[in-house]
Amino acid sequence: MDGFPILSLMMAVPMAGAIACLFASANSARWIALIATLVDLVLGIALWTNFDQGGLQWQFQEYYPVFGRFAWALGIDGIALMLIALTVFLMPICIGASWEAITKRVPEYMAAFLFMEVLMIGVFAAQDLYLFYIMFEAGLIPMYLVIGIWGGANRIYASYKFFLYTLLGSVLMLIAMMWMVHETGTTEIPVLMAYNFDPHVQTWLWLAFFASFAVKMPMWPVHTWLPDAHVQAPTAGSVILAGVLLKMGGYGFIRFSLPMFPEASAQFAWLVWGLSMVAVVYTSLVALVQSDMKKLIAYSSVAHMAIVTVGLFAFNQAGIEGSMMVMLGHGLVSGALFLCVGVIYDRLHTREINRYGGLSINMPKYAVLFLLFTMASVGLPGTSNFVGEFLSLMGIYQASSWVALVATTGIILGAAYMLYLYRRICYGDQVNADAAAMSDLSAREIALLAPIAAAVLWMGVYPESFLAPMRADIRALEARLAPAAPAGDSKIKMGAPKPVGEAHHEEASAHGEAH
Repeated sequence: MDGFPILSLMMAVPMAGAIACLFASANSARWIALIATLVDLVLGIALWTNFDQGGLQWQFQEYYPVFGRFAWALGIDGIALMLIALTVFLMPICIGASWEAITKRVPEYMAAFLFMEVLMIGVFAAQDLYLFYIMFEAGLIPMYLVIGIWGGANRIYASYKFFLYTLLGSVLMLIAMMWMVHETGTTEIPVLMAYNFDPHVQTWLWLAFFASFAVKMPMWPVHTWLPDAHVQAPTAGSVILAGVLLKMGGYGFIRFSLPMFPEASAQFAWLVWGLSMVAVVYTSLVALVQSDMKKLIAYSSVAHMAIVTVGLFAFNQAGIEGSMMVMLGHGLVSGALFLCVGVIYDRLHTREINRYGGLSINMPKYAVLFLLFTMASVGLPGTSNFVGEFLSLMGIYQASSWVALVATTGIILGAAYMLYLYRRICYGDQVNADAAAMSDLSAREIALLAPIAAAVLWMGVYPESFLAPMRADIRALEARLAPAAPAGDSKIKMGAPKPVGEAHHEEASAHGEAH
């Protein structure tokens, strides 16, 4: 596929579909959106199968100068490939989930989702600094509209809060980008990833990017917009928000903060670890006392994304691989959990946990699939999240056993709130007649949940198929970070980068003592 602009085509298809939806009837708009997302899924499969795991780091590159230094520059590595695959996999499911639930202004709703797909693919494929920024920020617009127009009773408050939090964090990032372009004379992301910025300047640049990515993840304490956004968003909005949009923050750390500012990343590793440890414990405890299903899953998302940041700043291959696998696994599992909430919300029109109970009696198919996703969220071996959490914790243990200990409590608390949720919804006595009368999954709902269930099991049983495309890029990132990597529990000094040769010297000494 050399020379074929597949990435531009993957963005053009949903864009054409979005425009067509605006001039179509409600039913036609549904079919246009479904066909456009399925075509993109086929193109995504072609992208994956044609990706050369042993080839160049950057593949499927396109470069078209636009004006000045700004260019339409696209290209992917294995990390971007996996996140694009996650995007095109979830989008047809989102359209299917909206098929009956959305009845007002359907053409505009479908157009918003297709436009969102264009921008999400653009974020992961962009190789021009300004192009990335435009895609990164423009993604706010369709999500803002989806929450604000098709959301719940407090949708206006939630949409404004979502927009302001995420926009304000990115203003500092834009200023930092402008300085970087002025300093280096280039907007090409691959070139900037290899550029050695002055360590003192790195501190300020890192903080500017951190302001944006921390909100997007979201990290504690700038996470408060997420529960409101999830609760008010329609089901498909929550699926794509948890499944893909939150991953943009993690992708930003991998693409910008770590490779471009390695010394500053080491300097602030303890800040990231500290915020992540608080997030893991605090948001898990908050999730434990929620009465709204969506809020519980939203707080669990903050705890899971804290495992991602802990792993990324472990500065080793296991931690970074684990973080990527957590992002992919969480994208699938959290999306599926929000779909499961949507299924029973469509029947009873309430998300209050105490309105349900005993659903395994009258909805056995639903109970089985909900149990699978609950166990995957907990990190049961054989499911997607286990692989990522195990690798992340193994990576952070090599850097700091104390951080690993605190992060591991998140898995214990995760089991507590997820199993508690499942018990109250699917087991126990059926005290509410309306809940007891609900019908089991329809063919459409099974068609939405079954592919995610298959992907969750596939990732858990054979994670190598997901790790292999990313491994070379993660090793390259680890090599870039190695000279600045913190020394670990006993020797780390806050803000003090580790000398380049120290790790090799320590390793040689250890071998000498062993002999």
